[in-house]
Amino acid sequence: MKFGRIPAREAAGALLAHSVKLPTGGFKKGRELSGDDVAKLLDAGIETVVAARLEPDDVLEDEAATVVAEAVCGDNVSMTAAFTGRANLVAEAAGVVVLDRDRLDRLNLVDESVTVGTLPAYGVVAPKQMVATIKIIPFAVPRATVDTCAAIGREAGALLRVAPFRPKRVALVQTVLPGMKHRIFDKTAEITRARVEALGGALVADLRCGHDEGEVADRLAEARVAKAEIFLVAGASAIVDRRDVVPAGIERAGGRVVHFGMPVDPGNLILMGDWDGAPVVGLPGCARSPKLNGFDWVLQRLSADLPVGPREIMLMGPGGLLTDVPTRPLPRAEAIAEDAPREPRITAVILAAGLSRRMGAQNKLLAEVDGMPMLARVVDSVVASKAKPILVVTGHEAEAVRAALGDRPVTFVHNPAFAEGLAGSVKAGIDAVPPNADGAVVCLGDMPQVTGRHIDRLIAAFNPVEGRAICIPTWQGRQGNPVLWARRFFDEIMALSGDRGAKALIEEHGDQVAEVAMPDAGVALDIDTPEALASLARAKET
Repeated sequence: MKFGRIPAREAAGALLAHSVKLPTGGFKKGRELSGDDVAKLLDAGIETVVAARLEPDDVLEDEAATVVAEAVCGDNVSMTAAFTGRANLVAEAAGVVVLDRDRLDRLNLVDESVTVGTLPAYGVVAPKQMVATIKIIPFAVPRATVDTCAAIGREAGALLRVAPFRPKRVALVQTVLPGMKHRIFDKTAEITRARVEALGGALVADLRCGHDEGEVADRLAEARVAKAEIFLVAGASAIVDRRDVVPAGIERAGGRVVHFGMPVDPGNLILMGDWDGAPVVGLPGCARSPKLNGFDWVLQRLSADLPVGPREIMLMGPGGLLTDVPTRPLPRAEAIAEDAPREPRITAVILAAGLSRRMGAQNKLLAEVDGMPMLARVVDSVVASKAKPILVVTGHEAEAVRAALGDRPVTFVHNPAFAEGLAGSVKAGIDAVPPNADGAVVCLGDMPQVTGRHIDRLIAAFNPVEGRAICIPTWQGRQGNPVLWARRFFDEIMALSGDRGAKALIEEHGDQVAEVAMPDAGVALDIDTPEALASLARAKET
């Protein structure tokens, strides 16, 4: 193709590169100029135009786009008519985009004049949704370039297709541990049913059993009677090894473990099994949440009859960081950074407003521990953690409490109703948490053996997307303090009253609780009597 500025009198048969305005209208770019067009240009005083002339082997942009699009287009994909060198491909069924990335790259590397852009491989599409666009950049391209691109598109089947969702019969088995609330399992079943139905399937069995491999095997057998095609097993406790309860139950039922783990987060702890040709999936904890996670990727492919073996799973790493991060209105540059995966922003709330009734006349928070007021020891530990900022709720002997902390980097929040009970102090602290915080760790001022490492361990466990929105430390199975709360619970905390904390909320939201085992008893020891203080002192002397 020849391109450039030419005399208007010689432009008949050329393609106009830029629109031209005339007293009686105008010509748009891409117009093949006729003899009459040339006369109008000359009458308007236009002596030159920028235009293109085709060589004998050139293919016009629309024809080229059509040829390449036809070569790329596969099953359940249709093509729109080409216009201005562009042809779009659209899905004809709900399903999963299947794409040969290597061939697509080879095609786009043939020549700058031919481009094919697609949706990501394995993305979910709805009928009539665009899945690709073919754009020819210049007005025409050499026939050899078009033929080369078309040949790549036709190699070994279609380069791009949509694997349609098939109606699948899905069974869910959930294991239960003593003390767990039934609502956790009801909610999991509800969320799973919604996932399955969104892909055209049906949840045909919702079975529950003890967290025991024999019971898991029995329930899988029941699910087979229901003619399930996909089997899901949600353990009461996360799968941590190929020999854990859930995989052992699958094998006891006659299945086998195919793969454990995936490079997708949330969703790392997924387990894939096979049972006489039917897929069995050991669910990660995040599958209890409706938010996108690695299990969604697996279920989508299974519902479209696509293979999900070890290789397919291990190649899911690109784009596999799915962590959901809350955002707020920001300038564009800041918003980009805000959307990037990051550690959670956790504020520390230290309760230091109580009357210390069990301590007698002395304010326990001002009692000496390791040569300093107990509260100062607690604050120093919190300062050493990743929790920022640090809010100290005062009430009883507020001025003395402030003085005991000196110039430590804390913000004081006063609770004038401190005598009415613990709930008021918790609410005062939560109400002062900055709006950009993801959560708050509520610390007690009378627990001097809680360290910054304890708090950081809670923050590391915190992940509301995976169902870890309330993080509680434990020592030898006993729950302790401090407790880390996600922002979603702040409204409920603000509704508390009386001399009680948020224990009732922990029971109410058991499905969001993560117990975080600690290496020592510091999270279980509070000092609220003279005897406890003396015992602590003696322990330090020995």
